Amino acid sequence: LTDRHRVPLDDPDAVRRIVSQVDPWGVVNAAGWVRVDEAEGEPGACHAANAAGAAHIAAACAERGLSFATFSSDLVFDGASEGAYVEADAPNPCNVYGRSKAEAERLVLGVGGRPLVIRTAAFFSPQDPYNFAALVERELSAGRCLSAAHDLIVSPTYVPDLVEATLDLLIDPETGIRHLVNDGACSWFEFATRLARALDLDENLVRAAPAASFGWAAPRPRRAPLATRRGQILPSLDD
Repeated sequence: LTDRHRVPLDDPDAVRRIVSQVDPWGVVNAAGWVRVDEAEGEPGACHAANAAGAAHIAAACAERGLSFATFSSDLVFDGASEGAYVEADAPNPCNVYGRSKAEAERLVLGVGGRPLVIRTAAFFSPQDPYNFAALVERELSAGRCLSAAHDLIVSPTYVPDLVEATLDLLIDPETGIRHLVNDGACSWFEFATRLARALDLDENLVRAAPAASFGWAAPRPRRAPLATRRGQILPSLDD
């Protein structure tokens, strides 16, 4: 496990050095710009971290013949489709963050070697206090109401499931683009009410609201559920 102090993503020579020193059997890139709305005002920094940074690591791995996994997003799609997006669907992002991830996919797959690009979405876990599920638990446990978008459809993904599947695919070694989400697309409002029921909290505290009411700087795709043509290996969201 390392960080950007030891491996600055904007320095390809530093990336090569650490890969050479560690001599790993594979590399997982879990770094990146994650602030979707702030990316609208800082596109250069977002692209440097998400696209160029991922490409530098991919190139260092390709030079040594190492398996490499990096993460992309449902936000590479515009949400115009009425069905779920699969691996072969062409990206058409509607915000800066999505464009940075689409560019990362292009660059990483273009360097050759053994890259695995995993598109995932709306990930959550009890270990991360900054995800939507943790916010729902925190607010409802305190008896506070929470508004959630009823008109944005996503595929929530449980991080422990995602990690297990990523490592399995990296070991295989799988390459190309793969969609990894829990089966069970829903709106953010539906996700919040399902969480409330699972945690035995008051689901009546969850209020449905249109996405436009939140004042987000970055546009979001209306419908961006992910499905796979390469085999569903994550359990259902109910699980």
